[in-house]
Order: sequence, then C-alpha cells, then structure tokens
Amino acid sequence: MNSLNTEAFSLFGQHILWSDMIGNIFGLIALALGWRRSIWSWPVQFLAGLILFGAFYGHLTGSAGKQAIVMVVALYGWWQWNRRSKEQGADGHIAPRFATWRERGAMAAAAAVGTVAVALLFKAYPSLSWDPWPDAYIFVGTVVAMYAQARGMVEFWIAWLLVDLVGVPLNFANGYAFSGFVYVIYGALVLWGMRDWWLRSRTAARPALEGAPA
Repeated sequence: MNSLNTEAFSLFGQHILWSDMIGNIFGLIALALGWRRSIWSWPVQFLAGLILFGAFYGHLTGSAGKQAIVMVVALYGWWQWNRRSKEQGADGHIAPRFATWRERGAMAAAAAVGTVAVALLFKAYPSLSWDPWPDAYIFVGTVVAMYAQARGMVEFWIAWLLVDLVGVPLNFANGYAFSGFVYVIYGALVLWGMRDWWLRSRTAARPALEGAPA
C-alpha cells in the first residue's frame, strides 16, 4: 500500500494519490454494476473498499472505518444476492423493491442512534477521529445504504445521496481531491440508478392481466 499512497499527479493544486484514484474508479464500476443489478457489484465493491481503506487508514478514521464496513457488507450483499437468486426479475438480475414503512422507520432509527453512538465513541477516544460527527455520519450511513442495497431496496440510492452530502466536502477538505471529483459522478449515477430501480420496482409490482403474456 505504500506505493499506492504515493502521488499520481496534481490537479488544480490538489495532489491525487494512486490509492485514492484507483479505489474510486473501482467504486464507480461497482456503483454502475449495482445500477445494472449485477451480482458482480459486490466483489468489485469489496476491492474498492480494500484499496480505499489503505488510503484513509491512519488519517481519516471515519472514512477508513467506512471502507472496512464496505468490505464486510459487500460480503453480506454478495451472499444475500446469491441466496435470493430465486427472486430475480425476468432479465436474470435481482428484482428491486421499495422498503416497507416499518423497514424505513427501522433504518432511519438505526441511522440516528448509530450515528450518535459512534460519534460519542469517537469523542471518548479522540485518537480515533479528529472530526467525530461527520465521521460517524459517514460510517453509519454507509452501513445503512449497503444494507438496503443488499436487501434490494430502492431506498439505498437515497441513503447514498445523504452520505455523499457530507463525504464530498470532507474529502476535499482533507486532500482527497479525486474522491471529491468522483463523487460528483457518483451523484449522477445515483440519480439515474434510483430512477431505473424505481421504474423496475413498479413494473415488478404491477400484476399481469389474466390471459396476457407476463
């Protein structure tokens, strides 16, 4: 990882690290595969998380912790999508759905309680994070977003948008410019992906007319 943490090039006065650049390129590929509902989204997310963990470790604890969670939940999502292969849509990929109101409430409550708990942990041990609340928000928000993706919920796109609202300025402020620039592209992919999953979830939920081809 030492060689990956060297400077690749400079852009507008910002120093771009190899690990930051390569990890985020894999992250973009994983997000695009998630949009297409391909199971290969998960191993690519794991690889992106591994590279970015090395980039952030020792400097941005919350972001490094986020990548550790990415790796763990990527394995969970991979297992979930393999297990739920019988729930695939007509195109052979996982069929997206909207979360129930109970699931939404549970995820919102978990995000709120988890953010407070992790922030208090960071504040109790300052060596873990110099900016506890944004780090905790990113850390917990990532868990919620990837859990929702693993369950095939359309809401996972909204969760990623909420994480990025804090993650983008935090990356720029700490010298990870490539992460900041890439998150602009992430934003576009998230909006398109959310629209695609939303339309597909409505199609999947619409009952076929009797006598009509499914």
